[in-house]
Amino acid sequence: MNPIKSITLYHLMIHNKRMIGIKFTPDKLIQGLIKGLPNPRWSDQHQMAYIDNTKEQLDILLDTFRGVVWINFNRFYPNKPLNTTNENVDVEWFRRRKLPLGYRVCPEEYLLKLELKRYSNSTVRIYVNFFEMFINHYKEKDLYSIDESDIRAFLQEKIQSNFSNSYLNQAINAIKFYYEVVLGMPNRFYAIERPRKEFKLPTVIAKEEVLAMIDNIYNLKHKCIIQLLYSAGLRRSELINLKPMDIDSKRMLIRVEDSKGKKDRYTLLSKTVLTDLRAYYKEWQPQNYLFEGRKASKYAATSVLQIVKKAAEKAGISQTVTPHTLRHSFATHLLESGVDLRQIQVLLGHGSSKTTEIYTHVATNTFNTIKNPLD
Repeated sequence: MNPIKSITLYHLMIHNKRMIGIKFTPDKLIQGLIKGLPNPRWSDQHQMAYIDNTKEQLDILLDTFRGVVWINFNRFYPNKPLNTTNENVDVEWFRRRKLPLGYRVCPEEYLLKLELKRYSNSTVRIYVNFFEMFINHYKEKDLYSIDESDIRAFLQEKIQSNFSNSYLNQAINAIKFYYEVVLGMPNRFYAIERPRKEFKLPTVIAKEEVLAMIDNIYNLKHKCIIQLLYSAGLRRSELINLKPMDIDSKRMLIRVEDSKGKKDRYTLLSKTVLTDLRAYYKEWQPQNYLFEGRKASKYAATSVLQIVKKAAEKAGISQTVTPHTLRHSFATHLLESGVDLRQIQVLLGHGSSKTTEIYTHVATNTFNTIKNPLD
């Protein structure tokens, strides 16, 4: 095999039919091999050769080129692993919905693929809602005939309506999921431009305000929830997934399993929180999860949000406080007290140090050493 010569395979949709695109640098050997394939054609639009996308034709292509030139499959085969979370995907809401007449629903195979890949329930809802928004925008158009220009026109309309970059990225993800994962054409819309990522500073409250929130709570369960969100830097989803066995009182650590990015980690367990947790455990006797709703079910995420908001109101905090505000405050207060950024990254479960570095923009010790020119 000549390592210099190579071809790259692509998924194409031409005249509403799936095709295998073959991109290559002009070469007599490769051109000769392509001519020997079944009914090869040339696309001026995509600037590559192509043949019908069938298993038989793919096998012929591989037999023709294997061992002769390098075949690049990066654009053709997906390499993302399946989501291995144990969360049960509930899609009954999809079938129970009451929809307006003429509404174009998400294809069943789209839903089945989300179930198969075991995406979280929140991701399933986001993907379905965005994809249905898209296909109802092109209600009279066959899904197979939609191309890059249609997607760009759809996104442009959302941009003009002042939707956020995060909103646009979610729409792109939902659309690409159908064509690239459900229909099995990875990177078909690789040319779709994504909006530039926005840089937003985290919302942080003072330590005194956090303590005021805790002091104004008289429900022991609610008190433990707020204490854990802050003292361990937990995400809301991580809190409601905690089990009693995750509290390691001997090592004073909390085990966080299957968090964002499907990663496990340990974070801090406060001595103050441990005392309250023990009293809470004796009173409530949770069975499956540390915090439970009715019939030992997982505690509702919306309930956690309401607990935090009400505590902030009672503490007289004027700004909006969410569970993630407490996580941001945990990280910022650690940084202000001199904890190394790398240690904070580990406690938060960030995959990249760049994500954690954002707290340097809000930590007061970043500015304390700077003398104000007015003073």
